[in-house]
Amino acid sequence: MEPKNDKKLIRSWAFFDWANSAYNLVITSTIFPAYYTIITSDKNDQTIDYVNFMGFRFINSVLYNYALAFAFLVIAVLSPILSSIADTRGNKKLFMQIFTYIGSLACCGLYIFEIDTLQISIVLFMLAALGYWGSLVFYNAYLPEIASLETQDSVSAKGYAYGYIGSIILQLICFVFVFFPGIFGLSGEAQASRLSFLLVGIWWMLFAQIPFRNLPNGKPDPQKAKANWLTGGFAELKKVWRQLQHMPYLKRFLTAFFFYSMGVQTVMLVATIFGEKQLHLPTSKLIATILLLQFVAIPGAMLMSWLSRRYFGNVKVLIGVVIIWIGCCAGAYFTTTEMQFYALAATVGLIMGGIQSLSRSTYSKFLPQESQDHTSFFSFYDVTEKVALVIGMFSFGYIEEFTGSMQNSLIALASFFVIGLLFLVLLRKVEPGTVAAPSNN
Repeated sequence: MEPKNDKKLIRSWAFFDWANSAYNLVITSTIFPAYYTIITSDKNDQTIDYVNFMGFRFINSVLYNYALAFAFLVIAVLSPILSSIADTRGNKKLFMQIFTYIGSLACCGLYIFEIDTLQISIVLFMLAALGYWGSLVFYNAYLPEIASLETQDSVSAKGYAYGYIGSIILQLICFVFVFFPGIFGLSGEAQASRLSFLLVGIWWMLFAQIPFRNLPNGKPDPQKAKANWLTGGFAELKKVWRQLQHMPYLKRFLTAFFFYSMGVQTVMLVATIFGEKQLHLPTSKLIATILLLQFVAIPGAMLMSWLSRRYFGNVKVLIGVVIIWIGCCAGAYFTTTEMQFYALAATVGLIMGGIQSLSRSTYSKFLPQESQDHTSFFSFYDVTEKVALVIGMFSFGYIEEFTGSMQNSLIALASFFVIGLLFLVLLRKVEPGTVAAPSNN
């Protein structure tokens, strides 16, 4: 097993965030959603935009959400099986590589996305999401193996910081092509946008070689390696579930994480839509807002790590951050001006990186540190987040459709945060890393 807190190894691990976060910014948040809306629209504000996919007719935005939700559900089903196989055979880096190449090559393939290639392009879009979220299961599982308890907060924050910096760099490069296509001999914004998708795939694949070269493969468990790959996966899943029954603090934290993740992930995905539909902000200002979120998220992740390490501990900092999230939902409900939206976005950005980074390291600290089942445990974490994301997105859209108001959806998000806060409060006297590891029996 590799020594913990090795600076080169940690830096290599963090570079995976640098590599894949470009997908999360360009494909999930900025250029791709804007391009998809334009390419599938009839340019008439008085009509509803429909698209045909696999013989069915969908509203264009509904198909977009369904495609993402399907990818999340596939990951939620597959990751416990694949992660348990990776733990028993010591090959989690192989799975990390497979998902990375699926996602990055799919992004490259999106260069062909035009209205005539909608069918295959939506499939590529789903494969890109599958590759991104699938690779994170195995990436996150390295954290307790490369960092000791006292450094896991800072190492987790370092990964997020690398991700934000890397994604911003590539985003700015892509913006140059999109805003000045003629300088580079491109036919227009459409081709420049498709070039951005290709660049994301190349960037992701290229920089992922750094962690692939330096991260260990994992340590196999010979007692489990003889199990059937399918039944062995479910057996590992069942074993982790049994272990969780004897880990009440971890179960309580996962419950809190489940509820506040419904709000966190949904806010991150609908922020641009909120600005466009409620405040009618132009695309250029919305993209600038997304970049603002990325810039302030870096110091936010570092600040939460520092406060946790020096003063309050993980759980108390998370309680404070969730309270701020509740305040942001309330503030969004009453937001009516452009400047209010920017102030809200800056606040969300500051706590966005912090809650993601600290949640990951807090979960890692609650795990039995000498266990060889880290990937299986982190698959639970990943599944929890994905199911929360599906429920959060569905609730947001359904409530808006049912009531006719996006602001009513914000009330639902605030309620998710409140429930998560209640479970965190129950953990306020418990600090992860001080809990004895349970028996494996």
